[in-house]
Amino acid sequence: MATFVLVPGANHGGWCFDQLTEQLRERGHRVHALTLTGIGERAHLLHAGVNLETHIQDVLGTLAAERIEDAVLVGHSYGGMVISGVADRAPERVDSLVYLDAFVPENGDSCWSLTNDVQREWYLSVGETGYGVPPLPFFDPRATPHPLASLLQRIKLSGDLSRFRRRDYVYAQVWEGESPFKATYEKLVDDPQWTVHSLDAGHNLMRDAPEALVELLVSVGTPG
Repeated sequence: MATFVLVPGANHGGWCFDQLTEQLRERGHRVHALTLTGIGERAHLLHAGVNLETHIQDVLGTLAAERIEDAVLVGHSYGGMVISGVADRAPERVDSLVYLDAFVPENGDSCWSLTNDVQREWYLSVGETGYGVPPLPFFDPRATPHPLASLLQRIKLSGDLSRFRRRDYVYAQVWEGESPFKATYEKLVDDPQWTVHSLDAGHNLMRDAPEALVELLVSVGTPG
């Protein structure tokens, strides 16, 4: 039995993993699908000070409270920033890392520095508050504004994320225009320290390719 901790991308709550959560639990695995501060059903907590550090602490708090010591951390999109920070802070609680069409930062990177101009323009399309990045039109209707500060804050990493049993990257081939994760995929695909997958699916891999993702996660969670 593996323990999966699922971290959503921008504007989404833990509900975006519902299909994965159900199927993984049916196979006997332990699953925590998180909603980060200020988003989804926690949107009432959104304010200008909610940032990447807030979200890293959200996950660290779950690992401690649930006494998780062998987490397979799974991050979708923005969630890649979060799981990287968590793994760096609490390596003793982490077994493996899985990035679902996600950012893979190095020390000092941010979503802003890693993405393309189209995404940067979206980040700055904040509403009246000046700090809530609105959901894109193709997002789930439950999506809510995302804290701008979390997309701008540079991550602080002090360790080597290659220390974990596995690091997997899943690339979504279908984007309207160029994928903001194309450069990441091209960087990792030939790196022997990574296991890289490419799926004929859109950015919302959980919706477009749930069966393939479940099989992939089960394989990651099975040592040997």
